[in-house]
Amino acid sequence: MAPRPNWKGYLKLSLVSCSIALYPATSATERVSFNQLNRNTGNRIKYKKVDAETSEEVESADIVKGYQVDKNVYLQVEDEEIEALEIESSHTIEIDKCVPVEQIDPRYFDSPYYIVPNDNVGQDAFAVIRDAMKGKGTVGVGRVVISKRERPIILEPFGKGIRAMTLRYPYEVRKEDEYFAEIPDTKVTGEMLKLAEHIVETKTGDFEPDEFVDRYENAVVDLLKQKQAGKPISKKAASAPSRFEGNIVDLLKKSMELEDKRGKGKTKSPPLQPAMPKGTKKKARAS
Repeated sequence: MAPRPNWKGYLKLSLVSCSIALYPATSATERVSFNQLNRNTGNRIKYKKVDAETSEEVESADIVKGYQVDKNVYLQVEDEEIEALEIESSHTIEIDKCVPVEQIDPRYFDSPYYIVPNDNVGQDAFAVIRDAMKGKGTVGVGRVVISKRERPIILEPFGKGIRAMTLRYPYEVRKEDEYFAEIPDTKVTGEMLKLAEHIVETKTGDFEPDEFVDRYENAVVDLLKQKQAGKPISKKAASAPSRFEGNIVDLLKKSMELEDKRGKGKTKSPPLQPAMPKGTKKKARAS
């Protein structure tokens, strides 16, 4: 079953517009997840919302948003007041600017989406907007309101549709200076650099996401299988991989020999896919 769209509205380039739907391009539903249980009874834990001062349970209808302006002083904001803040990007993604995608710093990337036309009437308008950006080798930059927050968004021609990516604001992206300032200026010798570059060269290939294997997910699935089969489970934490000590040049030489051997005997194998143990519920969520 196809996912429900996160947003419906209009895509607009100057005076040309069309009805569109925006769908999430990623999903986490296949991950193993857990509920929280009472160890003694095996029953699920249920959380109650209580007043921080009186400890009395509060009904959902009596819960409102609050913005703290001082210690224990809050401005109450109703959902209706937030919903009344309608701005243009609540219903329309207008392409304000077209830029080369290479100019966009990946740190600003947030969440990916797919955009498709939402009716037959706007098919031509959708296609011409998509193909115009493709012809000029640019992506569109606009704004969209998702989950009651306005986000910058880029729109990139992608096959028959458009791939979109919401962006973070500058205040959400940390500057690298405070992290990199104390890294010393280290002089790398020519021999060290040549050896390291050879290792990088032996590892150079194409980006193939299908090769990614979620080893932690596989380990969790294997744990669940063992528990379901009634096998004893080790609670001893795995030891950290050993570190090799020695002169950096010697380590680089040994690494180069190791990677050369791996490169000669490397055969591509399909990635392992975690298989859920029979009867295990995959979509259980922590309550």
